[in-house]
Amino acid sequence: MQTNFTLAQLADPAMAASEKILRTCVHCGFCTATCPTYLLLGDELDSPRGRIYLIKDMLEGGKPASAEVVRHVDRCLSCLSCMTTCPSGVHYMHLVDHARTHIEKTYDRPLGDRLLRAVLAFVLPYPGRFRLALWGAKLGQPFRGVVARVPQLGNRLAAMLDLAPATMPGRNAFDRPGTFPPRQGKATKRVALLRGCAQSVLRPDFNEAAIRLLNRHGVEVVQAQEGCCGALTHHMGKEHSAHAHAKQAIDAWDAEIAKGLDAILVTASGCGTTIKDYGFMFREDPAYAEKAARVSALAKDVTEFVATLDLGAPTVESDLVVAYHSACSMQHGQGIRTEPKALLTRAGFTVKEVPEGHICCGSAGTYNILQPEIAGRLRARKVANIERIRPDVIATGNIGCATQIGKGTAIPIVHTVELLDWATGGPKPAALTAVPPRLEAAE
Repeated sequence: MQTNFTLAQLADPAMAASEKILRTCVHCGFCTATCPTYLLLGDELDSPRGRIYLIKDMLEGGKPASAEVVRHVDRCLSCLSCMTTCPSGVHYMHLVDHARTHIEKTYDRPLGDRLLRAVLAFVLPYPGRFRLALWGAKLGQPFRGVVARVPQLGNRLAAMLDLAPATMPGRNAFDRPGTFPPRQGKATKRVALLRGCAQSVLRPDFNEAAIRLLNRHGVEVVQAQEGCCGALTHHMGKEHSAHAHAKQAIDAWDAEIAKGLDAILVTASGCGTTIKDYGFMFREDPAYAEKAARVSALAKDVTEFVATLDLGAPTVESDLVVAYHSACSMQHGQGIRTEPKALLTRAGFTVKEVPEGHICCGSAGTYNILQPEIAGRLRARKVANIERIRPDVIATGNIGCATQIGKGTAIPIVHTVELLDWATGGPKPAALTAVPPRLEAAE
């Protein structure tokens, strides 16, 4: 793709990076075949290629974002399926992230939209605030019909109420900063584990299972005071907020790196994709470039790390059929496709591929709140594909997907690491309490 940026424009490192990405695109259109919004809406401007044209015109012309650009960029899930498909290696993630930052700086959104985005940025990255908001949502659920009729915001406020869990998880001993050593023997490895924000409220059992599994296999786990990784606000274009959260995490982990770390583990793949990109995000920051690069180099999804351990033979025999849902941030964002399925198979589970597994479930951070109609259609499509293979349980590696899909099906959904923990000596996941083994059910 030919570009016509001025030398003054290219003096901006963000603009220079985007110009390089734009020049990589060859207009082939392969990306349209795997773009969820193009598949649903059939509009070229709701495909990666169409958005690239819009972004190029906006950035190259030095223009403020227009309503048209905002509409089509807002509809992008950042699922990154286009990056897996692209034969030219177009780094669409960095381009759309830059576009969102430009939109946030130059476009005056309607008041209702601004307020909703401000509330999400104020609440979601903070576990205490988020927990209070969920209690408020539970109180508001009986009034959903009234809320849905609020002008401009009704559908999105209703989506927020719909996504609130039926029951609030209790706190557990693992949901805190601290060090968790192996119960037996000397630690052979030491890792940091992201405690995070939304996941620590919605499903603290994910990290609890990860810590048990790692401890059982000789790994010392530390949960630092890192807070939110910044992913939620980063994808909303709120650069200042995202970088502030990321810097706090980088500082916390860099202090642990100084004490010796084999890896920084993440049980939410959406967070993992962002953390692995810290090196790029802070490449021009003299105070953080080196530290951010160190953190990114050590960041791993929990299944990447567990795949390097000798888990031994499973201690629990299970004939359960598992539908493995690979989050977009896992398969497209981080390129992790085989490790989780191989681990589950070795643990004794029958793992089935989900048809159209490359298509997003519609979660995408705050997307299922900001674009509830499209997200709802994608969830229905995903759930139909999962139920077609008749699994006993769904396994995934991302809290957003677990919440989104769980609202559309009665099939229990757990984190991959919960099944691995159970198979190697941990407790049976609470979500599977009512699910008997297949042989027992047949009797």
